[in-house]
Formats: sequence, structure tokens, C-alpha cells
Amino acid sequence: MVDCVSCAEKPCSKGKPCPVGKPMGESALREYRKGKNLKLYRASSSLEAEGYMRYTRVEELIQLARKLGWKKLGIAFCIGLSEETKKLQELLKSRRFEVHSVVCKVGGFEKEQFSIPTMGKGDHACNPVLQAMVLNQAKTELNIILGLCLGHDVLFQVYSKAPTTTLIVKDRVLAHNPAGALYSRYHFRRLKGK
Repeated sequence: MVDCVSCAEKPCSKGKPCPVGKPMGESALREYRKGKNLKLYRASSSLEAEGYMRYTRVEELIQLARKLGWKKLGIAFCIGLSEETKKLQELLKSRRFEVHSVVCKVGGFEKEQFSIPTMGKGDHACNPVLQAMVLNQAKTELNIILGLCLGHDVLFQVYSKAPTTTLIVKDRVLAHNPAGALYSRYHFRRLKGK
């Protein structure tokens, strides 16, 4: 079992090999040296250094896209985050990006087609596979996930041809801040009790 969190010393953070990383370390390094991987790794690592504790996630997104020369961005969003998506799209367009956005309900099919339980009349199915297909057809260079349901985000990433990043993770209970369940003693205690 891999259990890095229980390693008290974390020698890897000091540039020393460790039992977990050593067997595959060289093969991972070879992967970083491959064309697109190297470019992305260098850009993201330099962004980390220059924006550490200064850039918001939105600023990091803009800077990364600029560093990589990506101009066509896609947004796969939850219908419940339409306002946030509109603001992000306006911001990105003002920074001279071409932005394509596709809502989770695209295609408008009924949940009953897949024997999925509904939350009542008018509860239509989300369609992350079609979201990815639409952005693939638009030939986006980077896709941004805004609040897709857990599992739907996974399907979207599987089908997206462009690399993806998540800007907002859906958590309706904690105002889209899932880490709150770990920081809040009340929520954490309740989760442990289940």
C-alpha cells in the first residue's frame, strides 16, 4: 500500500529518493521530457514560482494559458453555476481568449432513458460526454470544469481531447468549498460517524 501521508520525514521534498518514488522515478522523468509534457510542466512550475501566494486560481488559469499560447478555451459548466460561468467567460474574452461554453444539460435527454432516479418533474439528465464532444468539435486547447457533479467531471475528463483543469468543484452544502468538510469539526465528526 502506498501511504505517503504517514511518512513523517518526506525525504522526497528534500530531493532525496524514497521507497515509493524510486522504482518508477526514472520512467516518470522520461515522461516529463516528452514535447507537450515538458512545455506544460515548465509553464506550470514557473507559474507556481512566480504566483505563489499572489495569484488567485483564476489568475493562474489566465497566466498558464498565456504561457502555453492557448487561445481557445472551453468551459464545461453546471447549469447551477451559470452566473459564475458568464463572469468567467466575460473575463476571459476581455483578455482576448476565444471561449466556448457548454452547459451540463446539453442534449436535453430524460433520466428515465438510463433508469436514473429523478428529483421530480423537469429533472433532466446531465450529459458530460456530449459536453466533451462539443468542446472537442470546437477544437479547444484547454477545458475548464465549473461545478460538474462528481462522476460527471470524471466522464468529461475521459472524453475531453484537450487537457482539463477544474476551477470550481461542486459542493452545494459547503458553498463549493469541499475542503470545508475537513476544516469544520462539525462536518468532519459527522462524516466519521457514518
